[in-house]
Amino acid sequence: MFTGYFIIAALIPVFIAVVFVTGLEIKQVQGFHDVLEKKIPIKEDPLPQSSLIKAGNGTIISEIHQPVHRINLDSVDIPLFLKELFIVSEDQHFYDHPGFDLPSIGRAFAINMQSNDIKQGASTITQQLARNLYLNNEKSYNRKLSELLYAYEMERKYTKEEILELYINAIYFQNGAYGIEAASQVYFQKQTKELSKAELAFLASIPNNPSMYNPLKHFERTKQRQERLIDQLKGQKLISSEEAEAIKKENILLNQQKRTDLFPDYVTYVEAELTDLIAQQEGFEKKLLSANEQEIKKIEAQLNKRVEEVLASGVVIETALDPSIQERAKKAVEYRLPYKDIEGSAVIIDHETNQLVALVAGKQYQKYDFNRGFQAYRQPGSSIKPLLVYAPYLELSNAPLERKVNAGPFCKNGYCPKNYGGGIYGMVTLERAFIYSYNTSAVRLLDSVGVENGFKDLANFKFSKVTPSDHRLSAALGGLAYGMTPLELTGAYTVFANDGYYLPPRAIKRVTSRQGEVLFKWNDKPIQVWSKGTTNKIRQLMKETVQSGTAKKINHINGYVGGKTGTTNDYKDYWFIGLTDQYTAGVWVGKDEPENMKSIQSAAPQQLIWKDMMTD
Repeated sequence: MFTGYFIIAALIPVFIAVVFVTGLEIKQVQGFHDVLEKKIPIKEDPLPQSSLIKAGNGTIISEIHQPVHRINLDSVDIPLFLKELFIVSEDQHFYDHPGFDLPSIGRAFAINMQSNDIKQGASTITQQLARNLYLNNEKSYNRKLSELLYAYEMERKYTKEEILELYINAIYFQNGAYGIEAASQVYFQKQTKELSKAELAFLASIPNNPSMYNPLKHFERTKQRQERLIDQLKGQKLISSEEAEAIKKENILLNQQKRTDLFPDYVTYVEAELTDLIAQQEGFEKKLLSANEQEIKKIEAQLNKRVEEVLASGVVIETALDPSIQERAKKAVEYRLPYKDIEGSAVIIDHETNQLVALVAGKQYQKYDFNRGFQAYRQPGSSIKPLLVYAPYLELSNAPLERKVNAGPFCKNGYCPKNYGGGIYGMVTLERAFIYSYNTSAVRLLDSVGVENGFKDLANFKFSKVTPSDHRLSAALGGLAYGMTPLELTGAYTVFANDGYYLPPRAIKRVTSRQGEVLFKWNDKPIQVWSKGTTNKIRQLMKETVQSGTAKKINHINGYVGGKTGTTNDYKDYWFIGLTDQYTAGVWVGKDEPENMKSIQSAAPQQLIWKDMMTD
């Protein structure tokens, strides 16, 4: 008895400890569903789909498949007939099971045990969707178990209709087409809603084994599977025997669609401008301005990832491209530059809207090559004079164009520029100095204005590679460390068409979702650089340049025409930037590796290209 009481007394603290520990364990016990939610995250991100770039007239000029060609459809836009086809052929108990079909799994397991291999998978539509979205096609029991758990969790999260919608949008139809809408356009150049039942059944035959039922290589094989699917529908009494026969007899005519990828010169720039637009509107631009070198790389990586996300969401990028003007500009550059290794670029801006309507990146340009239109930084030569010299001078002095300026020799602090050909002209009017592009006059005018005052005005145009080291008198003749791109320089000239106000030219008008919701749009505010009186004087000077000055090859175009030529030292670059009543256009001619081109000077191809583009 004593021993018994002693054992009881000894076990009481053990019992209490066990109860205490058990209580702690019970508190930590999680339900099956709680564990699944933690271990198997079901993302609600939409399926990635193609984005489109449209011209100003609404036509599609480029499809961006990043990473796949897909156009998502809502469940209501997917024909019931197509849904029945997939359910009958892939998962007849779709509306009854919780994501997996136990009887089918049992049969498949028995067959696999007999063959000592994984011959059958017994995958439901939900399992196939889980595999497409979250897993891979590895043949293993471990992957199969993951597939079951993902499928079960998806069934808890989504309705059957949502799962079926995702499935039909996700599956692969071969030849780069993901989802029924992309497949419909790739194989028939139609929308899904326009397809006949025979065409729907034909497409539904592909995903079971896309390479085996590739209709471009194995049309008859795909047609035979289509007929088997129709017989299955008939067997389930979803269609009558008469309708089944009629569907099978309908002739299937493929009309393969090639990927739309037009106007690569312009499209390449649009993609670059999209990055700038997102950077401005989502705060990346401000972060980059205040970041150090290490931070810049990190921010740029985040920006690039964000751009990829936007493109993968299936946006529509509406641009200002005028296809007829683009083609005209492209032909002009190629026709007027038959010389080996001599390249050219052209930019045309509608200055009434400040929209970029055409951009030529070079002769025989291939997409993503070096784009001379916005990536080539070149010395501007005398084409910088209206922006850095004459407009600032006229704004400060309000001088009449008849005012005299010395075009004779000039020397200051060791800098002694000369006029073209070494000419000495003495006192000439501002008009004559401009239209014949006298160098010594331009340098004197900048000196009288003050170099810093000239560059203060120039800063309004935000030339990306004009640096403090450029702030010297030689800049009056285009002597800059890096220079500017044809797009930058042409864009700056729009100030003379808009009464002294400047807006950066834009290719993108807006970016919308597929449903038309505006996602991104430029919100630029005009900057007044000079007065209307000053820009009117510059317009007059540029008009005289075309009529009787250095740009006489441009003459004989109807309406207002004015512009300025530019030639750099050793004839390495030729420019002409000019205006008509509606457009501001710029042309650059040169070699990618700067080299003397005096041999083509008299031909003035930059002027002829401009004239070809802008006539009529």
